[in-house]
Amino acid sequence: MLQWMEEAKRGNVEAYDELVKHYSGMAVAVAYEKLHDLHLAEDAVQEAFVEAFANLQKLQDPRRFPGWFKVIVERQCYRYLRRKSFQTSPLHELELPSDNQGSLETIIERRELFQTLHATVAQLPSHLRIAVQLYYFQGYSIREISETLEISSTALKKRLFDARKKLKSTLHVADFVSVFTDLYEGGTRMLHIVNGDVVADKLRKGNIQGEILVWRELYPFGPVFKEMDAFTNRELRAKYLERTLGIPESEYIRIGKEQEQKLHQFHNYDEVVLWFEHDLFDQTMLSYLLNWFNGRPLGNTKLNLLCIGSYPGIQLFRGLGQLSTEQLETLSGTWTPIGTAELELGSKAWEAYAAEDPNNMMELLVQDTSALPFLHHAFEAHLARLPSVLNGLGIIEQVTLETIASGIHTPIEVFQHVGDRLHELGMGDLEFWYLLNSLIEVSNPLLEVKKGIVPFADLKQSSLPFRESVLQVTALGQDMLDGKTEYAEIEQLDRWVGGIHLQGTPSWRWDSKLKIVVEA
Repeated sequence: MLQWMEEAKRGNVEAYDELVKHYSGMAVAVAYEKLHDLHLAEDAVQEAFVEAFANLQKLQDPRRFPGWFKVIVERQCYRYLRRKSFQTSPLHELELPSDNQGSLETIIERRELFQTLHATVAQLPSHLRIAVQLYYFQGYSIREISETLEISSTALKKRLFDARKKLKSTLHVADFVSVFTDLYEGGTRMLHIVNGDVVADKLRKGNIQGEILVWRELYPFGPVFKEMDAFTNRELRAKYLERTLGIPESEYIRIGKEQEQKLHQFHNYDEVVLWFEHDLFDQTMLSYLLNWFNGRPLGNTKLNLLCIGSYPGIQLFRGLGQLSTEQLETLSGTWTPIGTAELELGSKAWEAYAAEDPNNMMELLVQDTSALPFLHHAFEAHLARLPSVLNGLGIIEQVTLETIASGIHTPIEVFQHVGDRLHELGMGDLEFWYLLNSLIEVSNPLLEVKKGIVPFADLKQSSLPFRESVLQVTALGQDMLDGKTEYAEIEQLDRWVGGIHLQGTPSWRWDSKLKIVVEA
C-alpha cells in the first residue's frame, strides 16, 4: 500500500483506484456506524475520498493513512447528519450467493438465517459491531483494522472473541464463524494441522470448523533427513527411536505413512491452517511442512499460519497446550496467509537443519528470517545442543547438571526446572528421561542414583520408585561444571543433533559467548 500511496501523491490515477478498492469496504463500515444508512454511507465515503486525495500531500507519513482517512470519513458523516434528515433503517441485506441447485426450502432457510445473522450483528455494541463488520463481512486483516481503529491487535482480537460469544448465544448455534462461512462461501473445507493431541482435543471442544490433523513427530530428537519420507531414511529413524525411546518401529512407520497420506490430500480442502508456537519442537515441524509444501502446485487451496510465542496473562508461555478451549477460540481466524517468503524460508531452514554440516544453519541465521519471526531463536537454541567449547557438554546436559547441583534431585522436578530454563527447545519428557539415562549408565557417569531406580525412556514413567528417585552429580560431573574436565574427550558420543551425527570425539563445538559453531 505504501507504494500506491506514493504514486497517488504524484497523481497516478491507477494508484487512486487501488486505494479506493482497498479502503472502500472499511470506510463504508465506519460511515455506516455514524449514519445507519448504507446508501448515505457510500455517498459519504465517495466525498471522503475526494477530500482525502485533494489533501494527500499534507499527509507526511503514508503509514498513517488508515487513521487519517477514518477521521475524514467521520467528518463527512457529521456533515451529512447536519444537512440531511433521514429515518434509521435496518442493516442492508446483501445478496445471497446463487444456489440454483438447492431446494426452495433450503434457499428460504438460508435466507432466513442470513437475515437473522445481520439483524443480530446490528444489535451488538458499536465497538463489537464494527469489528465484526470489518473482519468478517469486509475481509480486512487484523493489522489493517487495528491501524484504522487505532487499537492494538490484542484488543481487536478480544473484541472479535466477545462478539462471537454474544452471537453464539443469541443465534443458538455452535459456531458463529461456521454459520458465516457457510452463508458467504457455501462452506469452507478446512484442515487444521496441530502439534499435539492436547491442542487438537481443545480445538474440537471449541467447535473449530474443519478437520484436525495431529502431526506426530519429534524432529529435535534422532536422525533427520531432507527427504524424511524416503523408505531408507524412515526405516533408519524408526529403528533409532525404538532403540532409544522405546517407540515401536512398526508403529512409527505406520503413523508416518498415514499422516503423509493425509498431507497429500490437501487439495481436498479450501484452506489449510498450521497451528504452531515458538519453540524448537514446533519450528522444526513448521519448517518441515513448509518445505513439503514449497514448490507444490497449491491450486485453489490457501495456506495459513498461526504461530505465537506469548499469550496475554501467561508469564512463561510454553505452548498452545497451556491455553484453555476459550483462549484457543480467541485465536480462531487470526491466522495469516503463507506466501512465497514463508515457504522459501521454511524450506531453507529444514534443509539447513537436516544438513550434516552445522555451518549451513549458521549461514541461514545471518540472513533475514523475519518472515518466520521465531525461527532464528529456535534454531540458535538447536545449535546450543552441540558440545560446548568450555567443557564438551551440550546446553541440555549443562543445565541438567546445574539444576541437580543446586539441590533439585527428583527426576520430575529436574525435568520441570530444566524445561522452564530451556523452554525455547520445547523438550518432551520422553527425550529427557533418555538424556538422564545417558548421563548415568555410561562408562564415565556424570550423575548417579542415590535412591530409587535409574530413569529410562518410557511412555509410562509414573511408578512411585521413579518419582521418588534421588539424583546426584558425581565427582566427575562436578569437575565438568567447574570446567576442569572435557567430557567429549573422555566419553565417546553417539547421538544426533538435527542432521549432525556426533560420533566419537565430535568435530563441531558451540561457542555460547560468540554464538557461533567452531570446528574442533
